[in-house]
Amino acid sequence: MISSRFHDSPEPGYARNEETHVKGPINHTLRSLQRNILAGIITIGPLFVTYLIFSFLLESLAKAGLPAVQLLAAFFPRGWFSHPWLQPALAVLLTLAVLYVVGRVTSLVIGRQMFGLFESVLERLPFVAKVYTSVRQLLDSMMAKKDASQRVVLIDFPIAGQKSIGFLTRTLRDATSGRPLAAVLVPNAINPTSAFLQILPTERVIETDLTMEQAMSMIMTGGAVGPETIRYLPEADGRANSPAAPLAP
Repeated sequence: MISSRFHDSPEPGYARNEETHVKGPINHTLRSLQRNILAGIITIGPLFVTYLIFSFLLESLAKAGLPAVQLLAAFFPRGWFSHPWLQPALAVLLTLAVLYVVGRVTSLVIGRQMFGLFESVLERLPFVAKVYTSVRQLLDSMMAKKDASQRVVLIDFPIAGQKSIGFLTRTLRDATSGRPLAAVLVPNAINPTSAFLQILPTERVIETDLTMEQAMSMIMTGGAVGPETIRYLPEADGRANSPAAPLAP
């Protein structure tokens, strides 16, 4: 009886070998699955983000022009405007046409005068004036050229020794000491719709040779897309402890 029980029970070494033979193909399959899924995400990721951005833009354009298309459909019930499947496309085209006409008119002298009169009316409205003026200044600053006040810079953020990409929006002075200060907008990576506004001495700001397009590409992709080199140290002596050159106001 004792001999029978001994021969019926499997040896420990055999059980471990059998378990290893079973886990080997499973681990290989899991690693292959993980690798292929990651490759698919890397391949489809940019296309998916592009699709989301264009979907948001087209949806916004369609919402802006859809009321006008529906109004035209009420006046012309037998025309193209009455087809529900065609209304979003017509709304997008109508919105683009309106934007083109507005841009064309405002580029003329008379158009600029009329738009200036319209802006003066908006500036008299208490709450609308604050919002409109802020958005207008922000857009003008974003469309500024490289030689204008806005530049791509590096600052110590969130702690000293860690650099963050920011946009120098303007320079100002301390009311007490007269010390030059810089207003730097630091957008969040991946989601640049939110940002931090930092006001700091100009000597703590490092100017870079990045363009606005390169900086936004680095921010949107988390640094995956960008130039091969970047000006990290202050331009004065090229040393880490050298002070940054003063910024022109």
